[in-house]
Amino acid sequence: MRFFPYDQPYENQREAMDRIHNALTRGQNVLFEGACGTGKTLSSLVPALEVAREQDKTVVITTNVHQQMRQFVAEARAITREERIRAVVFKGKSSMCHIDVGYEECQALRDNTRAVVDTERDKRQLERRQRELLAESQEGDGGAADARSAVMDELESIEDRLEDLADQNICEYYRNNLTDDTDDFFSWLFEDVRTPDEIYEYAENQQLCGYELLKEGLEGVDLVVCNYHHLLDSTIRQQFFRWLGRDPEDVIAVFDEAHNVEDAAREHATRTCSERTFDSALDELADTDDPRSTDAANALSAFHRALVETYEESFGFGDREAVGENWTDISIANEDRRDELTLEFLQRYSGQGIDDDLEAAMELGQELDEQYEEAYRDGETATRTECQTLQAAAFVNAWLEEGTTEGLYPVVAVTRDAGTDEVYGRAELYSCLPRQVTGRLFDDVYSTVLMSATLQPFDVTESVLGLEEPVTMAYGLQFPEDRRRTYAVETPPLFSSDRNDPDVQESVTETIHDAVRMTPGNTLAFFPNYGEAERYADRLEAQSAKTVYLDEPGESVEELRQRFVADDGAVLCTSLWGTLAEGVSFDGDDATTVLVVGVPYPHLDDRAEAVQAAYDAAFEGTETGWRYAVEIPTVRKTRQALGRVIRSPEDVGVRALLDQRYSRSAKADLGRYSVNSTFPHEEREELIDLDPEKLKFAMRNFYGDHDAYGGEPPAP
Repeated sequence: MRFFPYDQPYENQREAMDRIHNALTRGQNVLFEGACGTGKTLSSLVPALEVAREQDKTVVITTNVHQQMRQFVAEARAITREERIRAVVFKGKSSMCHIDVGYEECQALRDNTRAVVDTERDKRQLERRQRELLAESQEGDGGAADARSAVMDELESIEDRLEDLADQNICEYYRNNLTDDTDDFFSWLFEDVRTPDEIYEYAENQQLCGYELLKEGLEGVDLVVCNYHHLLDSTIRQQFFRWLGRDPEDVIAVFDEAHNVEDAAREHATRTCSERTFDSALDELADTDDPRSTDAANALSAFHRALVETYEESFGFGDREAVGENWTDISIANEDRRDELTLEFLQRYSGQGIDDDLEAAMELGQELDEQYEEAYRDGETATRTECQTLQAAAFVNAWLEEGTTEGLYPVVAVTRDAGTDEVYGRAELYSCLPRQVTGRLFDDVYSTVLMSATLQPFDVTESVLGLEEPVTMAYGLQFPEDRRRTYAVETPPLFSSDRNDPDVQESVTETIHDAVRMTPGNTLAFFPNYGEAERYADRLEAQSAKTVYLDEPGESVEELRQRFVADDGAVLCTSLWGTLAEGVSFDGDDATTVLVVGVPYPHLDDRAEAVQAAYDAAFEGTETGWRYAVEIPTVRKTRQALGRVIRSPEDVGVRALLDQRYSRSAKADLGRYSVNSTFPHEEREELIDLDPEKLKFAMRNFYGDHDAYGGEPPAP
């Protein structure tokens, strides 16, 4: 409890901390589900810090939700007021760079700058030594004169070296890191828990590189807060642990919003290469007179032509004109042979051998990349050129060698350049099985805690992420049950084929309107997609006296949220797949009722089918792919949305699921389309089936019983 910063934990929070502490002490992994607003962060962080202190470990807590990062900072600051810990909040270089350069440029600048500073230091040491020898020789020491002559020769060489270095690109911010006294920075850094923005501002004022100083300061810290990619990207993870001064077995990893780890791991394992990379690679090869360029271009140009031909052949009448600025997939996979792009590539290639040509491309690309590095270091170029030949050759090599690996799915996609109106494509090896990434991570680190409000069913999470016999625990809402109601309202099921039915729309609109009218405060309404959100926002505006806010792609979500919570009696329509459905709190009076309209299945494209097929094969069960890859993630999204309200014991609110598929009766009427049984048992027990026309009466009675209206209730 020395790391617990408040007077008393919530009910069951102490039990959760005890169980997690015991599991971490034994080096086990933990799957921890806790309802929204019940203190999961401290339940995991407090025992993790205790075990880390006992066993000389470092705790790394990670999330992919920006608001949660701020919450971690607040909790860490509260902890350090009670028990001093050294904590660092770490973000990627791109968000902390003062001169806005890429990773390769930064690396070259850093090496150049260190070379200049080291050489200047050597010069100062030699100058001091020659002055000492001069004084000794003037006092009659004959040996000193000879030694001084040798030092002067070395000093001349150093000065020539400095002249050469003077033309090279360096980073003045990093130079100051190496030449200034940075003790004040580290004293300031560890006085409290500093945010990346605060670090950036402090470093900017002192003309220092805060990112590089953070890397230096990571060793020996108790807690690091970071993004998912620091752990899920194997290359970054290796560097990150090196900066920590820790081996993987010295790290306790805590994943917040862990239901997102599956998709995040899949994203980190996926490889892509754009047609424009091949264009640039072929231009690069045309500009070099190296004899290997012919063989390299032979292989890369064949793949480039195959890529273009593959997507061009897929276009029917009007398809090219319909291509927009978002990437659109084109199906190329075959069940009984290699994909269409590979077949087209093999047909178009002619030469001595693909393997030999690709090897030539890789070797030449590596040498060109080293030349670009040297040119940037020497100041011959203002930016560090990326070798496109190396990138293209590595991708084609992976495409051929790994394209048939279990869990990898070949895809071609197209997009339109908004500036030139040009249509171009890319090839992608899409990773379907996240456990190929996460399984190795969980094996390497000392232990992990994966926490979320929606991790059940645990056996599915174990299988998908590759966890071996984790400790599992789940805690539902611990707040007074009489202060909330959860309804399964039997409106017509919003199958995609029925969404344009006027009768369905009228029934759903009327039910939403009833819920909004009977809500003493704001209503959140989540829909299967942004199109449906806009549809019902328009319908509500036409018949509701309350203000209707619409969340639209590309608009500022935080600005919209602030305007909504400042209102009283408004309704906000958004997509369940948007950013407001999880990691965002609507506390107290911010929102009183939350509606989930329809079952928000994702768009079932070829990728989704590939994931289902990969899960069917990996887990050997009929319907396993559908359940693991579609139904369970969809219900998790629904459960996340329901958790936006009822965030404290004082809150009063209604949570309503508007679609017959959520009700108990759906199993008999709708068979496999029912999702009621996918909810955890304790949540199913709380669901009250309700006819649509009875919702307004149920809500009026509930809110009236709690004196929530502050006056006469609205008429049903």
